[in-house]
Amino acid sequence: MPSSILKATAKLLGSMILAFTVTAALAQTITSDEIKAQLLRDWERAKTYTLDYLNTMPADKYSFKPTDSIRSFAQQMLHLAHGNIFLVMNGTGQKPIMLDRNLEQTPSAQTMDSVLYFVRASYDFVIEGIERLDANKLGEKVRRSSGNRDETRYAWILKAFEHQTHHRGQTTIYIRLAGLRPPNEQLF
Repeated sequence: MPSSILKATAKLLGSMILAFTVTAALAQTITSDEIKAQLLRDWERAKTYTLDYLNTMPADKYSFKPTDSIRSFAQQMLHLAHGNIFLVMNGTGQKPIMLDRNLEQTPSAQTMDSVLYFVRASYDFVIEGIERLDANKLGEKVRRSSGNRDETRYAWILKAFEHQTHHRGQTTIYIRLAGLRPPNEQLF
């Protein structure tokens, strides 16, 4: 074999080994503690973002419904709070708060001050539950508190995050129809 082919083959092999080494060095596994820390950052950010939504809507518009067949702004946010608690308690094993009554159907719960209180309490419940959760148990399967659904603790927490994002997002149109501008997206 000519030396130029050997040199080219050696260079190619050297480049491949270097590329593999760099890729292997860059590829790292994420630990359970890092996942937990990210969950906490995301839930703190979601809490701030949702409170911005709540403070954007004037108190006299909390009963506003874009159409009669859907929830009012207050009811959407109370539903969000209920979902935070119900879904996350499945993931963290906490004893639930506020699930003893249907806040969406309780007129006294639908004032701005009450909605702010219940929504804030629901996010605090989530954040405290994740803080107390042993990160090594995120992959543990648990049965839904009312039903027969088995999911990992991590999945229950993600389902709750998706749920609150969905319902906060729905209220964007309520704010716009009230003639206001919703808060800017807060990804980080």
